[in-house]
Amino acid sequence: MIARPDETRTKRIVIGCIAVAILGPASYGFFEKLYLFILAVKKDQLAGFTIVPIANYLIVTAGMVCLLLWATRHGMFRNIEKPKYDMLEREAELDALDEQTRKNEP
Repeated sequence: MIARPDETRTKRIVIGCIAVAILGPASYGFFEKLYLFILAVKKDQLAGFTIVPIANYLIVTAGMVCLLLWATRHGMFRNIEKPKYDMLEREAELDALDEQTRKNEP
């Protein structure tokens, strides 16, 4: 079944809205925590230990963003249902082969 262009556009709009609804609050929380860490470092010399969590946040976030961009560029989110159907087809083939093997045994 081939999706009509208006279905594809609607699907993209819905996925975009869901992404904004999830990533918006998550981004806000991340940047607020980052801002609080920076304020803690500026206020007190003893709070300098917060530099390590800031670095960890930035490194992990950069890594996740790179993985997301890489996966998107390589089309890993285009047809996420295909592996499920491939697995079910392969399972049916193996079951048929197993059934045939049982019938051929003496």
